[in-house]
Amino acid sequence: MFRLLFPWSFPRFALPAGWRALALAFAAALTLAGCGMLSEFRGGDETAGWSAQKLYQTAHDALVEGNFQRAVKLFETLESRYPYGRYAQQAILEGAYANYRAGESAAAVAAADRFIRTFPNHPNVDYAYYLKGLVHFREDQGILGYVYELDLSEREPKGMRESFAAFKELVAKFPESRYAGDATDRMKYLSNALALYEVKVARYYFNRGAFIAAVNRAQLSLVEHPRMPSNEEALDLLIRSYEKLGLPVLADDSRRILQATYPNSPYLAGVAPKPWWRLW
Repeated sequence: MFRLLFPWSFPRFALPAGWRALALAFAAALTLAGCGMLSEFRGGDETAGWSAQKLYQTAHDALVEGNFQRAVKLFETLESRYPYGRYAQQAILEGAYANYRAGESAAAVAAADRFIRTFPNHPNVDYAYYLKGLVHFREDQGILGYVYELDLSEREPKGMRESFAAFKELVAKFPESRYAGDATDRMKYLSNALALYEVKVARYYFNRGAFIAAVNRAQLSLVEHPRMPSNEEALDLLIRSYEKLGLPVLADDSRRILQATYPNSPYLAGVAPKPWWRLW
């Protein structure tokens, strides 16, 4: 027969006095910590009970002060608690900008797209398109930065193309927008950068003997980005690539275009000019 032992039937061991004090202190610490955690769980959200107006104003102040992470969090809280008010509309738009400044590009674009889908007739929807363009524009990187990247010929300039598309849509849909002028200037900048990218890729292929690929990329630069400074070199690459491919008629046609468009081009004399961006 086995006898069942219940807790009160176990023998009791006496702890030394010092150990008992340590155990009591440890138990007290656990109790206080548990109370603190419970208190935090119950009422740790500082925004509990805040009105939509207070949430928006606090988030907006954080945005103005440059505390973008806090602004993002507060705007998200406002949008989730009060999804149908006028403050929610502004929260999406300003939250998109806060994400952009915080370096969260995907979240910024997603918020701008959500605003465009949800409020297509909002008076500030043009800014959502403009912000999408800014996110991809990489404003902190100048043209020399783009030139540096363009040497990596296998890399597609996805961000530049997406930025151009967003600005183009803004200008097409809202030609009177106060952002249209700046968007147009940025489109010119991006078009020049994209054309230069294609020329650099064409040159990359030409130098490696891939003349058909060089022709394709040079033509792409001319067709998609006409009247750009890099078109001059694109035509020269076409001429030389056609000559390497044994296509003299196409080479002569390209040379006539180069002569008509750039009558003083050094390429006509067989001299490749020094790139304008190279200082040495």
